[in-house]
Amino acid sequence: MTLESFLDKKPLFYEIIDYDRFPNIYEKIEHHFELPKIVHIVGTNAKGSTGRALAHLLHVKGLHVGHYSSPHIMKFNERIWIDGDDIDDEFLESTHKQLQSILSKKDIEALSYFEYTTLLAMLVFCEKCDYIILEAGLGGEFDATNVFKKELSIVTPIGYDHQSFLGSTIDDIASTKLRSVTGKLLLAKQYEQEVYELASERVKVVRGDLYLAESFMDDEFYIDLKKWTKEKDYPLFFNDNFSTAFCAYEFLGFKADLNLLNNLKLFGRCQKISTNITIDVGHNPMAAFALLEYFREKKVILVYNSYNDKEYSKILEILKPIIKEVQIFKIENEREVLRKNLEEVLNSLDIKYSLFKKIKKDEEYLVFGSFSVVERFLCQ
Repeated sequence: MTLESFLDKKPLFYEIIDYDRFPNIYEKIEHHFELPKIVHIVGTNAKGSTGRALAHLLHVKGLHVGHYSSPHIMKFNERIWIDGDDIDDEFLESTHKQLQSILSKKDIEALSYFEYTTLLAMLVFCEKCDYIILEAGLGGEFDATNVFKKELSIVTPIGYDHQSFLGSTIDDIASTKLRSVTGKLLLAKQYEQEVYELASERVKVVRGDLYLAESFMDDEFYIDLKKWTKEKDYPLFFNDNFSTAFCAYEFLGFKADLNLLNNLKLFGRCQKISTNITIDVGHNPMAAFALLEYFREKKVILVYNSYNDKEYSKILEILKPIIKEVQIFKIENEREVLRKNLEEVLNSLDIKYSLFKKIKKDEEYLVFGSFSVVERFLCQ
């Protein structure tokens, strides 16, 4: 059975999560994995861009690097990046067969979509890589990626998202993510003060070390990076993400050079795909604030939809100052928010709205709300 057919039968979400399943299965097959050095990334936002920037820096240095991220936008291969490119179909399928031969039939059936693909990626990286940049899927402590030994943990900005799973307060959310830290921790710039305190407490518990990305380098570096980010016309929030990546790069023993990022490719994060269309896969209030800052002097048509469990009301309230009109984009997903509920919020915020029909050349568009919105928009 091909990987695509196999994964199509795997549910993406479970109502009840078995936290022991993956660690127990991995313990049985761990001897098949000779893993290189791992940098583990957890957080609410900026995991993907921070991880890709770090992977790119190590790759252009001449090292073999794997970057595991999720979810994908257009094709599963995007989740497994090796030395500058998404994994090719042939290598992916051969590793899928190899993993099937390692696992018992019972364990193959038991593993979730994300658990199986995590093992798949790690098996790929065993063959090819000097470093793995490993991005957590959801949470941290109980995430499948947390079973692997880490050289360094990076915690990107923590905010509200997935509250039904992670908890309803920043303290709950941050604690769950920070419990994945087992030693050295590089903490990105945070917007919730209590995260700094919780991070400090965590490294004491594990007898680790805490490094702050805001002060890890000398002052001149941060000044130069800010100028460079502006010159390259990146959104301002990328400055912090790149800063964290460079700090990790230096931590691993290399010398930062801004020019190493010149050919970095970031897909789906505040990405301009034409003169008047920007796509962004963000889906939480923190992402909305970043976009508000980026478009602060413009009015955009927001091509938007949301999953029912997201804070779409708060997101739309944040984005209101830059919205000319919301155009609702159908995503045909069982988790999609009911249209009447979305319309009620738009009416309460006095935001003009309609159904999306087509792009007009004389309007500025922001496609935002989830990976599904961006994927379907690009596929139309």
